[in-house]
This record gives sequence, structure tokens and C-alpha cells, in this order.
Amino acid sequence: MAKFLLENQTTERLQFRNLLPSDFETWLPFYHDPRSTQYWEGLPADPIEACQAQFARIFERYEENTGGMNALVLKTTGELVGICGLLVQTVDGIEELEIGYSVLPHFWQQGFAIEAAQKCKTYAFEHNFTDSLISIIHVDNIPSQKVALKNGMYLDKTTVYRDNPVHIFRVNRG
Repeated sequence: MAKFLLENQTTERLQFRNLLPSDFETWLPFYHDPRSTQYWEGLPADPIEACQAQFARIFERYEENTGGMNALVLKTTGELVGICGLLVQTVDGIEELEIGYSVLPHFWQQGFAIEAAQKCKTYAFEHNFTDSLISIIHVDNIPSQKVALKNGMYLDKTTVYRDNPVHIFRVNRG
């Protein structure tokens, strides 16, 4: 099992597993809903191209052992509800470990992002991957900022990441 991936981990409602190429069609509606990407500049305008680029990066991370998004599967139905994971990122020249999360729009407002993000935090600290974790969130993305705050994070700084103005939320071990 690759370092940083939460394969076979579970929460109350979710099962973590590696994303599969066969998940593409199920994840594609994320990019068809303009609310999903409204805060992030620089993504392909075509939903299929945007989804292909994301999947390519996820599988590249798996190969490079730089973390990656895990599929979040509802234990009761087997449905894909979102993706979440630990990602090695470089922000302002510093290598950090990020908790990243995205949920399909029809599963928003049900607590899945925070449930998954909390599991990522616990898993990273239990396995001594790092002494602090970040989440990189666009300055206008209030819903994701709320998830970070609920995950015990605080606003550490504001910077530019991939040509987007972002807040860096952080949580320290302990």
C-alpha cells in the first residue's frame, strides 16, 4: 500500500479505497455542476477534460507515492460520494501534507467532507507522517473553509497557489 493513501480505512458512513478508472463516469457530474469549480481558476472549461486531468493527476500521485485522493464510498449503498486524501504539496517553497476533499454536489450538506477530512487528519498523525497538516482553500470558498475549521484547523496565512488566491488552513499535532 502506498504511503499516505487510506485504502480500506473506514468512518461511520464511509469506506476509503483507491480511485479506479471506472469511477470516471460517476465523478464526471462534479465537473458538470459549475458550483463545484466556481472558485478555482485555470481548470479546463470542458467538464470531460477537467475530469480527465484530475484523474491523470490522481493516478500520477499513486505512482509517485506523493499521496492521492481516495474514493469515498457510502458503506450502506456502495455509491461514490466524493474523494478525499493526503496530498504532498509545495506551497511557497515549503513541502507540506495537505488534506484535500471534494464531494459530489448531490451529497453536499450531509457532513461527508468533514467526516472524511477528520479521518485523514487522524490517520496522518497516528502514522507520524507530519507534525502539521494544511488545507489549501480558495479565499472565496466558504463551504470548504467551514470544513477546515470543523476539522480543528486555523487560518495560517493567505498566499497564491497555482495562480489562485488561497487561504492556508493548518492543524498541528496534539
